[in-house]
Parts: sequence; C-alpha cells; structure tokens
Amino acid sequence: MRDPFVLYGGTFDPIHLGHLAIAKAARDILGTTIRLMPAADPPHRPPPGAGAAERAAMLELAIAGEPGLVVDLRELRREEPSWSVETLRDLRREIGQSRPVALLVGADSFAGLPSWREWRALFDLAHFVVANRAGSAIGAGELAPGLAEAIAGREVDDADALRTAAAGAVLYLRQPLHPQSATAIRAAIAGGEPWQALVPAAVARYIERHGLYARAAAGDGDINGAPPGARL
Repeated sequence: MRDPFVLYGGTFDPIHLGHLAIAKAARDILGTTIRLMPAADPPHRPPPGAGAAERAAMLELAIAGEPGLVVDLRELRREEPSWSVETLRDLRREIGQSRPVALLVGADSFAGLPSWREWRALFDLAHFVVANRAGSAIGAGELAPGLAEAIAGREVDDADALRTAAAGAVLYLRQPLHPQSATAIRAAIAGGEPWQALVPAAVARYIERHGLYARAAAGDGDINGAPPGARL
C-alpha cells in the first residue's frame, strides 16, 4: 500500500492556527505528508489581501520545523485559473494513475462541491478528506441531494482505505477544530483589534513588518481552512 499524495489547498490569507490544526491532524491520522497548496489570485472575487508571494512566504514561516508539512506551489505556477479538476489532472500526468491522491477540504467547501467545475470527475482523480469544524458535523443526510447520491458507498472510516485505491473515497476527520477565520483576522488587523494570537508568531511578525491587511479584504468564506471558491 502506498501513502496518499495529499493536497490541502486554500488562499491562506493569512494562514492561521485553524489551518495548522487541520494540516497536523490530517498528517497524524493519515500518516503521510500534507502539502499546503496556496491558490493563485482567484477568478471569482477580488485578489486576496496579500499577494501570492507573500502568502507563500507566510506558509513557509508557519510550517518551519513542523515535520510532515510542506508547501506546494504548483497552482502559483499555473497561467490559467486554479480549477481543482485541472490541478488534479496535471498531477495525475506527473505521478501516474495508480498512486492514491487526496484533497483535504473543509466541511463547508465539501458541502458546496456541486458548484465546482466538473465536480463529479474529481472522484475519479482523488479521494476527499473532509475536516469538520466545531458544531458542523457533516454526513450524507445533511448534504445536497446530488452530492449525497455521488458519495453513496464512498464514505470510509479507516484512513488505510485511502491506500487501497487511487481515488474515490471520502474520509471525515472527526477531531475538534479551531474556529479561526482568515476573514475575521484581516478585519481585526484593519480595525486595530487583537489578532496576533490567532496566527503563528512568525506569521504575525511578517504581517506587521510588511504592513499587510491595513484594509480588510472581501470575505472569502475561509473558516478552518476550507478551500475558498477559487479552488473550484
């Protein structure tokens, strides 16, 4: 059995302790490296509050010294919009069709999967690892009918099940998660409210040194690291 190639995508604007909680929990439960993949400027909303290079730099600072967490810049190198289905197709061309691949997503993002481009094709390309946030447990009975039908028979309880097939399974992370929101952090910075304790210390220093988020950016729905709509 081969370890899954796990991508955890998001704007990470900025990366916060909630993101790290998800990444570390997935690393420990899956027993494999988690690749944090910052999205390029999203096509569906104004650019993030920090540029791509700045967001990538904050990611590197946040995971420094954390075993099993790495930064993956593949979407920043793409010239076209960062559609998840195209990212996965490119990855398959790179690593082949047999190795297990998984997308780590937040529960809110997973619930909105039917709005993603070619969303049904994603199950042929990758597994899904879904991180539930506090008070937002998710199950097939709580999903939109189309999605509930699509995942029928795909849900698994054992992380080892992701190693026995290349794609198609859905695993839920059941551990408690932090309630941080990148949108709320940006607003706190812009409003002069306390925020430093919500992000890694090195990231807080970077934000202050570069004067980021002086004005709050538009909300991205990014709670507990759920990849925003740019990843659709």
